[in-house]
Amino acid sequence: MSHHSIFGRAFVAGELRDGVLITIADQQIIDVRDAVHAPSGSYVADGVIVPGFVDVHVHGGAGADFMDASASAVAAVTRFHAGEGTTSLAATTLSASREHLHQAVAAIARASRAGAAGAQICGIHLEGPYISIARAGAQDVASIRPADIFELSALLAEAPHLRWMMTVAPEIDGVRALIEHFRDRILFSIGHTAADYASCVAALEWGASHFTHLFNAMTGLDHRRPGAVGAALTSVEATAELIADGVHVHPAVLRMVALTMPHRVALITDAVRACGMPDGKYKLYEYDITVADGAARLDDGTLAGSVLTMRQAVQNMVELAGLPLELVIPLATEVPARILGIADRKGKIAPGYDADLVVLTERFEVSATYLRGAILLSS
Repeated sequence: MSHHSIFGRAFVAGELRDGVLITIADQQIIDVRDAVHAPSGSYVADGVIVPGFVDVHVHGGAGADFMDASASAVAAVTRFHAGEGTTSLAATTLSASREHLHQAVAAIARASRAGAAGAQICGIHLEGPYISIARAGAQDVASIRPADIFELSALLAEAPHLRWMMTVAPEIDGVRALIEHFRDRILFSIGHTAADYASCVAALEWGASHFTHLFNAMTGLDHRRPGAVGAALTSVEATAELIADGVHVHPAVLRMVALTMPHRVALITDAVRACGMPDGKYKLYEYDITVADGAARLDDGTLAGSVLTMRQAVQNMVELAGLPLELVIPLATEVPARILGIADRKGKIAPGYDADLVVLTERFEVSATYLRGAILLSS
């Protein structure tokens, strides 16, 4: 059995500790202990060692999108985000025609089985097409449709080995039956919805347990109409996504939500193909989008995903929202790992966990990424 180790300041057991020695063998962490000095041959981290980031909502990057439905596109997205510290993800689709959606899911499933280099595909997140036209955002309106148990069954059959998530609007015809039928196989998320507070609470009772990009494309929080946001905040168990780019949600609100429900918030990127690319014009399924000033938008100004990476999300939560790194790291690791059902092997630095690690510099740049024990990127 081949061993190697990494030494330095690390986030372990909920705290930042100096002088941590992490030993890796066979793609797993086999030992974590305090040490005065780095043993000979150890990699000495230039920064803080944190668990690899887990992104439960990401569409694309580096010019590619999971909706491209090709092996090369999937590889481009997973490799790019691995370089930005994401070691596990849920490949995310958009509202699309039946044919295009099936092709995208099939391509993701094939790539996940092949186990190509890059962030590991641990799940599929269907963002639509059973959502509200009134809250479509940048989703293709022509592809939005009533819930269809048979269509969803066919998609599930392509990747029974993966964790499934699906964003739905509770008010759409057939969604209640869909949730009640598949709630043991799919994590249903409330999003792209015009539903009020009571309807969202009812959806949680049907079996939904998550909220897609909280505050965006849903009914907001008002003191007399608490909306979908109010249902998320008052829930005891439901988790929620936050896009921490400083554009989708104000930094003060990011701070408020993280402090209010720290064990139920997952940072996401919602990144599109333009992520990691120069400003300019790009495609988001059937729509043209423009990227400028750190945001992707339709011609009418509607936000169209993001150009955020997980390391930037962590940085923004610290620098814009003013939160301590110790509070932020679990939002990018432990909580999303729990959502994807992989918390027994990912999201923490502990013996028995996959050796997915990221070294962040003081400026939140990625100095090194470990993917199941192998260094993918080192600056």
